[in-house]
Amino acid sequence: MGFFDMFRRPAPIRDGAALADFIDRNAAFVVQKGIYEYARARAGHYAKAVFREAEFQAACDRARWTAYPLGLAMVAEVVDGALDGSREWDRETGSRAIRDLALGIFDRYPVPAALGAEIWQGLRADLDRRLQAFALHPPKRAMDVPEPYAAAYFDLMPIHKDVRTRDAPTTRNYLRVTLCNVHAELTERVDRAAVAGSLGACPPRESGAKS
Repeated sequence: MGFFDMFRRPAPIRDGAALADFIDRNAAFVVQKGIYEYARARAGHYAKAVFREAEFQAACDRARWTAYPLGLAMVAEVVDGALDGSREWDRETGSRAIRDLALGIFDRYPVPAALGAEIWQGLRADLDRRLQAFALHPPKRAMDVPEPYAAAYFDLMPIHKDVRTRDAPTTRNYLRVTLCNVHAELTERVDRAAVAGSLGACPPRESGAKS
């Protein structure tokens, strides 16, 4: 990257491939940043020493891979809500397209050694269940998306439960703020009509409409 590249605006999101990359990048960012920052805060002055321990590194690896499908579901739901409501986007086909996109992102990754095939496939099934639920309720505001995910995410923190004290609300607030930022970036970059066309999520034409 050149010096002036850092001042360039991010490229517009105009197709399914670009949207998939956006979802993937932000899903990984949301879960990993939360895990490492929480662990660092809980470890305090001992953070550097703790992060060098092989056992702790393995725990973090398990946590981030287990949490990744939750991140995918949360970011996909933010995307679903951000695209819905525009005249270029059909709710039913759009939610189905986002589901297929998110599952395709999950399938990019080989089975993590930290989890094994059985657990990984179970996480995929849980992700699919969450993605299918999008169409069963009205789109949510980005700040409300983490509510059904926050407890499960917090339970994955690689810190003993006796040390976590009452930090669950802090983690929930972190997810809310971060997903609001994801929503803001998406709405600034996305070309709704182009993405809808790419995903086959355009509203059906009214009967009798002139060509």
